[in-house]
Amino acid sequence: MQDNVERRTIAVLVDNEPGVLARVIGLFSGRGYNIESLTVTEVEREKGLSRITVVTTGTPQVLEQIKAQLDRLVPIRRVADLSQQGPHVERELALVKVAGADDKRVEALRIAGIFNAEVVDAGLDYFIFEVTHNPEKLDRFIELMKPLGLVEMSRTGVVAIARGKEGL
Repeated sequence: MQDNVERRTIAVLVDNEPGVLARVIGLFSGRGYNIESLTVTEVEREKGLSRITVVTTGTPQVLEQIKAQLDRLVPIRRVADLSQQGPHVERELALVKVAGADDKRVEALRIAGIFNAEVVDAGLDYFIFEVTHNPEKLDRFIELMKPLGLVEMSRTGVVAIARGKEGL
């Protein structure tokens, strides 16, 4: 990755209507921007609003261009660069399946305890862990599980919110 490339978490408040997500994704793909993580959920049913959280990377100029282009899309109400605005909380959930026996099984449970991972399913030869942390901690948990028999994993994508009393 280039030295001047930055990672940004951008929250976008949009009208909850068909095609909005496709338009946002189209903006990224049409210009060759990468999306590292994407989550979407309805946040205010009465007002018909949804929140899209996008994690992307680029040079500062490209990131400013992304925000400006997002801001011009018609169904978008607000664009907030949480990475630039100040302190914020990021979380991601992962389900991680680890198969193993004996010492590897014990070690997987020990590491899961350190990361506050919950066993959500288990058999005689596997565990499925649910773990929620910031993306970097999830990456570390997954790396530690690889030599212990990591079979597969599924991640939700990043959700984020600014610290403090103000909302999006």
